Amino acid sequence: MPSFPADINPDLLIWAREESGHPLEIVAKRIGVKTERLVEWERGERKPSVRQVQNLAKHYHRPFGVFFLPQRPAIQPLAAEYRRLPGVLPGAESPEFRLALRQMSLRRERTLELTNELAVGSAEFTTAARLSEAPATVGRRLRQVLGVSPARQMAWRDEWQAWREWRSAVEEIGVLVFQFPKVPLNQVRGVSLLHFPAPVVGVNSKELAPGARIFTLVHELVHVALALGHDERVALREGRNDAQWEEVERFAEEAASETIIPDESLQSALRTRRVARDGWDVAQVRSLAARFKVTPLAMATRLRAAGEMTWDGYTRWKAMWAQYLAGLKARTGGMATPVDKALSRGGRPFAQLVLEALDANRITAIDASRYLDLRFDHIATLRTELGASTGATGVDDGS
Repeated sequence: MPSFPADINPDLLIWAREESGHPLEIVAKRIGVKTERLVEWERGERKPSVRQVQNLAKHYHRPFGVFFLPQRPAIQPLAAEYRRLPGVLPGAESPEFRLALRQMSLRRERTLELTNELAVGSAEFTTAARLSEAPATVGRRLRQVLGVSPARQMAWRDEWQAWREWRSAVEEIGVLVFQFPKVPLNQVRGVSLLHFPAPVVGVNSKELAPGARIFTLVHELVHVALALGHDERVALREGRNDAQWEEVERFAEEAASETIIPDESLQSALRTRRVARDGWDVAQVRSLAARFKVTPLAMATRLRAAGEMTWDGYTRWKAMWAQYLAGLKARTGGMATPVDKALSRGGRPFAQLVLEALDANRITAIDASRYLDLRFDHIATLRTELGASTGATGVDDGS
């Protein structure tokens, strides 16, 4: 097959690589050329072939045509979108996390475009929070807005149903909930994009425990509420020092705990349990956590915030919990279908919106496949899934 040189703008190669976060050596290896050759392309000393530019576009997750632009696209830094995260330096995010942020931001933009195109109404998140309030007050307010009653929560079959119900409740109040794959948990468990309207909560799908996803979901919702209350800013403009930020994180943890495990329900559950405030063990906390379909760590955090566990007891319990986890065999998720992955990453409301736009001839079949990251021959299965009630599943559906 003949190889035709591509008359690209070499500066766009540099821009795309820098935006991806990948070093030269990694990019060269991925596309099968020597590092020196990639440097020559970026300097304009040589021209890559059309096929090589296509490979670069695929690796950078950029449209092929972007490399022919006369100048770099004007885009704002990613850190101007997401909240501050412990251990993540704005502008130095990992390549995997940078891609996840871009994909979630693009999905949000498409949601707004399709909503406007179809002229359909959508809820707007209006629940603000302030750090001057008690975390429990914020937690109770969010619980009320979400409309999850204790009776409804206790009736859920398992943690997977609980995860779907909490996610749906958050989506119904005007917050987009996406899952992102391929980012190590030790980097990021959850993130929020502080845009209004339609703020985004992102949950790392590598978290296999649905109870952990629930806590991350509500924790990020608290950050969104704080941003709406002007007590939190995007990472690029967040000026608090590390100690001050730890206080914000602790506030979000306690508020999220109150949302998921309201005090009245907790006290009711504790009436039949006689445990000293510094005497909780792993088995006791696990048993209590199972009742609320949450993780033991979330329950321990709630007990500490409620004064039912001392700080020393909490510290000892966390050490026991870490030892318990170290003794467990690594779990793996089940096999997820393409439709599972599409629904996990974008959520059911986003998938439904795309299908409505397709049916109304507002977008093409190619557009729908691209928006959903789903081959068109799976669209019929997606329609069936959206029309059916979902059963419990433990698959790692966002990877």
